[in-house]
Amino acid sequence: MPFELFVALRFLREGRAQTALVLGGATVGVGVIVFLTALIGGLQATLVEQTLGSQAHVVLRRPERVPRVLPPGPGEALAAVVEKIPERDRSVEQWPEVLALVRGAPGVVSATPTAAGSAFASRAGVSRAVALRGVEPESFDRVIPMSRRMKAGAFRAGGEEVVIGAVLADELGLAVGDKLRITSAESRSDLFTVAGVFDLGSRDVNQRWVLVSLRAAQTLLDLQGGITGIELKVRDPFAAERVARSLAARTGLLAESWMQLNQQLLTALRSQSASSLLIQSFVVLAVALGIASVLGISVIQRSREIGILKATGTTTGTVLRIFLIEGALVGGAGSVLGALLGTAMSVAFATLVRNPYGEALFPVELTPGLFLLASAVAVGTGLVAAAYPARRAAKLDPAVVIRYG
Repeated sequence: MPFELFVALRFLREGRAQTALVLGGATVGVGVIVFLTALIGGLQATLVEQTLGSQAHVVLRRPERVPRVLPPGPGEALAAVVEKIPERDRSVEQWPEVLALVRGAPGVVSATPTAAGSAFASRAGVSRAVALRGVEPESFDRVIPMSRRMKAGAFRAGGEEVVIGAVLADELGLAVGDKLRITSAESRSDLFTVAGVFDLGSRDVNQRWVLVSLRAAQTLLDLQGGITGIELKVRDPFAAERVARSLAARTGLLAESWMQLNQQLLTALRSQSASSLLIQSFVVLAVALGIASVLGISVIQRSREIGILKATGTTTGTVLRIFLIEGALVGGAGSVLGALLGTAMSVAFATLVRNPYGEALFPVELTPGLFLLASAVAVGTGLVAAAYPARRAAKLDPAVVIRYG
């Protein structure tokens, strides 16, 4: 065993009470860091997953054309009502070529064409305003995982089949196999069979979304084979804004990322991260002060031993390394015990606090990177906290401390 490590272990073993206190402080500090980081990380991951569970990462569509109001000329009158632009005029031009380009773009995992518009869903004299969405089931399921969110039936939107939300199904008294009439704003109507009922975790989506085949939506919305948008999923959700800007420049279309549409959520996530970082900083500071104070007392108590070591030939660098090793040992042991404590706290919290459906109300996210980071912080804190006591011990004059203690 190296001499410095042997002496450091001897000092820690002789001062059991002090060692236990400083080790307990480091353990609790690392445990709090692991627990808090896992809790905040899990909560943020859940919020992002729930948000992206009902929307694409990026949506490409034709820029809105706003009618210009021109001043009336001689003998002309200004119209009192500005007519809405027809759905077919919002269609993406040459969309098959654009779709192929988007699917081959860097960072894009999958893309799907959609035809969306407003409509009415009615059954037995009861009618509801809905958001009609024409989709290609296979490609749409790769962008928004509908097949995993089905409450009843299956995700089939082909021919005369329709998939609706759970809230709309309750309001209209619909079940799988029932008939539903869809009437678009263009006064086109068709009768569909309910093939499935989904639950995307959002009441508004579950109340308004009606999914039919792309061809059926094109007919109802009078799009004449066109589409109103291309929805896509990217490899890194937090890189969606960069991908959106790149695709907008390449296609000339209006590209909106989920980050643009959920600014409040991103602000909340940043606030949570900042709060967590602030709390962790105070915890690290408290652990560092605890280690420094205990090692500082240890230097005072062992001044005579240090003097004897230096008088027998121990170099200043060796004394310095002894106390640095003490700090590293305390930080290393505290990181292991703290990781176990933080894991136990996280698992217990996720197990005990559940919602009415039996799911964890505050899920935790324990990753190897989290434990490595906590260990690095603990060992680094131990070394930094031990630096001042180590320098103080190294500067002791052996003749003075042996004589006066």
